[in-house]
Amino acid sequence: MYYVYILANWNNKVIYTGVTNNLQRRLYEHRSKQIDGFTKKYNVTKLVYYDYTNDINSAIRREKQIKGWTREKKNALIESKNPHWNDLANGVEKDSSSLCSSE
Repeated sequence: MYYVYILANWNNKVIYTGVTNNLQRRLYEHRSKQIDGFTKKYNVTKLVYYDYTNDINSAIRREKQIKGWTREKKNALIESKNPHWNDLANGVEKDSSSLCSSE
């Protein structure tokens, strides 16, 4: 599985879009500040949106598409699935376990 995800900081003013093949691991890396860069500098650790696919090329295209959008359009995408901008990290664990058990 390949995930396209959006993280936000505590007050949702700063967001980051990324792609990974292991969302749980990647969230851990962001939250533990293991990798220098944007998310570490701006403390962007709250998972507010994610989607997944079996095709890495589709995931990369989608990430680039979202990164090219206006902030208003990104906000609308997040709010279409997560209107209160809750941290969805616990849902990732549930999704991942159900995905593994169904394959």
